[in-house]
Amino acid sequence: MEQYEPDSLSAAQTAAIRRSLTSGRGALTRRSMLRAGGVGALTVGGLASLSACGIPPAKREGQGPASIDVSAKEKTLAFSNWTEYMDVSEDEKSRPTLEAFAKRTGINVKYTEDINDNVEFFGKIKPQLAAGQDTGRDLICVTDWLAARMIRLGWAQKLDPSNLPHAYANLSTQFRSPDWDPGRAYSYPWTGISTVIAYNAKATGGKKVDSVTQLLDDPSLKGRVGFLTEMRDSVGMTLLDLGKDPGNFTDADYDAAIGRLQKGVDKKQIRRFTGNDYTSDLDKGDIAACLAWAGDIIQLQADNPDIKFSIPSAGYITSSDNLLVPAQARHRTNAEKLIDYYYELPVAAQLAAYINYVCPVDGVKDELAKIDPELANNTLILPDKAMAKKSHAFRSLTSAEETAYEEKFAKLIGA
Repeated sequence: MEQYEPDSLSAAQTAAIRRSLTSGRGALTRRSMLRAGGVGALTVGGLASLSACGIPPAKREGQGPASIDVSAKEKTLAFSNWTEYMDVSEDEKSRPTLEAFAKRTGINVKYTEDINDNVEFFGKIKPQLAAGQDTGRDLICVTDWLAARMIRLGWAQKLDPSNLPHAYANLSTQFRSPDWDPGRAYSYPWTGISTVIAYNAKATGGKKVDSVTQLLDDPSLKGRVGFLTEMRDSVGMTLLDLGKDPGNFTDADYDAAIGRLQKGVDKKQIRRFTGNDYTSDLDKGDIAACLAWAGDIIQLQADNPDIKFSIPSAGYITSSDNLLVPAQARHRTNAEKLIDYYYELPVAAQLAAYINYVCPVDGVKDELAKIDPELANNTLILPDKAMAKKSHAFRSLTSAEETAYEEKFAKLIGA
């Protein structure tokens, strides 16, 4: 494990961040574009730069001063989240599950959609965390690699299991013990993000596409294949196809995956590496098959019945966005109550029906069926046991590994 962060981001890491922000998961989703100018405008915060990258880390958990929890006296909670990651009423004037929570508990939630990119957001809160100060946020939602970094640096508070009975009981098995937070002592997932194979059946002539090998070797797909600009997704899926475990691989394994993808580039099998802008090309059939994010597929299928997906027999990559209580936050108990609330089955179903990402709450299917039977049977939202067994997480990387791996990946994709 790393003891400290690097003084600054490498050129490769900075390039990866830029890709994510402009076209990857940090960019506007299709739903965001369709709903632009809606309720999100009510709460979106300002953007921040990455100017804080050279600040030394705080002491580890247990070494620094304990935060003071004033939840008993102050019935309030500040929650920072991504855009389009909370249910909204049909008239776009309210957030039903948040309002129900406030009514039940008396806890007023200040909800802000001020996370547009993990690194950008980290740059915003890092100076306060490094100085041992309250960020003004009691609950945040960040992707697994950033959650891992914050926990490692002692910048997240350990959660009290006694305040999380529903979360503890209902958390899906596949999300229970990531290598960066064994047993979920500091975090709980808000959503899962699955990377699978999508294809346009009209463009493939009805042929099913269900493996990375097929993407890279099927001559009928030449020049019409897409991979993702997110390194963990493209390399992780290729590692699986090579019979390697993305959760436990070597430098040699990584190089083999890069080499496999390079052959696809050299023989022009791969049309291009994309962020979420692959959706337009897949919809039109310019890309016949590609790696894709589950949430995008669900939204595309609503308008185009030719869009299909498959889960490779080798498995697929799943990451997660996670709820954390930052160090020195003053309303930890209130935050824990909100986390637990979203693990109650009816509430989890209502959220899943709106955002369409993988629901990390086990046993929610019957409740979701009451809202939308079709969504309840969609394994991209509620993976069945067979699908869940094929889920793999990309292991945590040291800063040295991330720099080296991103440099090799950037060379591959021409970034």
